[in-house]
This record gives sequence, structure tokens and C-alpha cells, in this order.
Amino acid sequence: MKTNKRRILVTGGAGFLGSHLCERLTAQGHDVLAVDNYFTGRKDNIAHLLNSENFEAMRHDICFPLSVEVDEIYNLACPASPVHYQFDPVQTTKTSILGAMHMLGLAKRVRAKVFQASTSEIYGDPVVHPQTEEYRGNVNPIGPRACYDEGKRAAETLFFDYHRQHNLRIKVARIFNTYGPRMHPNDGRVVSNFIVQALKGEPITLYGDGKQTRAFCYVDDLIEGFLRLMEAPDEVTGPINLGNPVETPVIELAERIIRLTGSASKIETRPLPVDDPVQRCPDISRARNLLGWEPRVPLETGLERTISYFDRLLSGGAARRPSVLPLRA
Repeated sequence: MKTNKRRILVTGGAGFLGSHLCERLTAQGHDVLAVDNYFTGRKDNIAHLLNSENFEAMRHDICFPLSVEVDEIYNLACPASPVHYQFDPVQTTKTSILGAMHMLGLAKRVRAKVFQASTSEIYGDPVVHPQTEEYRGNVNPIGPRACYDEGKRAAETLFFDYHRQHNLRIKVARIFNTYGPRMHPNDGRVVSNFIVQALKGEPITLYGDGKQTRAFCYVDDLIEGFLRLMEAPDEVTGPINLGNPVETPVIELAERIIRLTGSASKIETRPLPVDDPVQRCPDISRARNLLGWEPRVPLETGLERTISYFDRLLSGGAARRPSVLPLRA
């Protein structure tokens, strides 16, 4: 994708998705500023970019204002797995809402185009399948997942109000399950959980009967969707679903990972967590029609790459694996 050089801010830039996005933008020759408070982001994710003359990193929490001069903003900062966003739910809500307010305020001041990494979690436990962007969701506003679900819903409200009231150029992507290298090994998501457990020969923990489905999109495909949405005409604001429309039962994912790793791990079942959705799958018609985008990396190929990453990470020793630290209130 050929583009003119721009100054681009990526919040959550040291995270799983943020680091891959920074890598792509830096490779395109843009000046990239990665901002992260390193709660779930890791310095190792962006270490290979630090020698690039057009990349820099800043420790900052977007719950506090930020003053920089940029042309575009990608707002990806927020814990995205239940283990992490439920660790400090008040801070998660602050990050979603205050973070959105501060990035929108910055975008308004410098007249930047601003991208919001929203989520399929805004659909809650859906009663419509597959989920289209018109579906308004089935969310429990007082449950243990509400800090993330409702925080992201409120952020979308702010984005569209800034668009209508201040004519701000916005892009909103609703991200479905994504996996790949640089996932946090302790994030509690099924792909990372199953791979780490399989590589260590531990029992695979399966919640519920395993018949619940997820749609797994490889990270490279998702980042391509980000870039295409940002480059689309201004009238294409979103929200746009970005994810894989092919459903996979969770038990099938576990069995496939056991096979690919050659593990002797056995599957153990546990009760399904509160408000955990039974079925989650995007309708990506809008992304296909407006962006010419759809996932291309097969699940088997993506899993092999992800397994290779975790195998290298774990072989480096347990001392190198990150631990969860308390957030600043």
C-alpha cells in the first residue's frame, strides 16, 4: 500500500495488536509514536523497532491527557482479555471512556483522523447470528464483563458524537477474536491458553462443553483491515466488523492444537464463566463491499506460526514471562 508519509500515534502500541500495527506503519515509512503504559503491552514486542529512525516509544497512560502533533491516531489502548480487563474493572472502564475522550480531544485540536479499536464484545451474548453492524447487542450492564463491554460501547458513542458535533474524521472497527505471535501468554484467551498448556504438557482447560464457537482471525489479516479502513474515504466511518466469518467450536480448536504441538495434554472441562457468549461470528459483508477485505490466512497456518512463537518464548525460561502488575487508579 503506497501512502504519503504521515505522523501517526498508536496508543497501546506495545501490545499484541499495537506492535503489529506499528511494524506495518513503520515499514511504510511513516513517523510512528507508540504510547503504552505497559500493563499488558511488553517492551519486547517493539524492541526490534527502536533502532528505526521513524519510530519512537513513550510510556503514558491515556487516562491522562496527551499533547502531541500527529496526522492520524489509532486508539488501541485497553486490556482486551477477561483476565486482564477484570483485574481492575474500574481502570478498564476509565481507559475505554477517558482514553477515548482524550484521543478525540487531541484529534479535534490537531485535526487528525482517529481510529477506534472497538470490539465484538459490544454485541454481548448475541441472539442474532451472525452479527451484523446493525445489531445492537445483548449486554449485561452490571456483569463482570461490563467494564469492557459497556466501556467500548460508550467509546463508540463518543466517537460518533464527536463526528456529528465537530465533523471529526473517525473510523470504528469492531474486532472479533484475533490470534498470532505476541499474544500475552497469560491473557486467558483460548488460543494462547491452549497453546501454552499444550507446550507445557499441562491439561487443556475447556470451559463448558466446548461446543461454543469462535471465529479466529490471524493478526496479519486484521492489521490489513485496519489500514484499509483508515485509507477508505471519510464517509466510511464504520462501525465495520473485522474478523473471520468461519466458526470453529472451541473443542475442535483444542484438539487441533494438541495435534499440531504433538502434546500429550488431556482436555479437562470446567464451568462456563458468567456471561461468556455461546456463539460469536461476524457478518463481514460491509468490510468486503467497502474495503475489499476478508481474512486470507488459514487457521492451520496461523496456528503453526503462533505455536512457533510461544515455543520460542517458553524456551527462554519462566523468568522472562511477564506478570500482571496493578494499574494506577
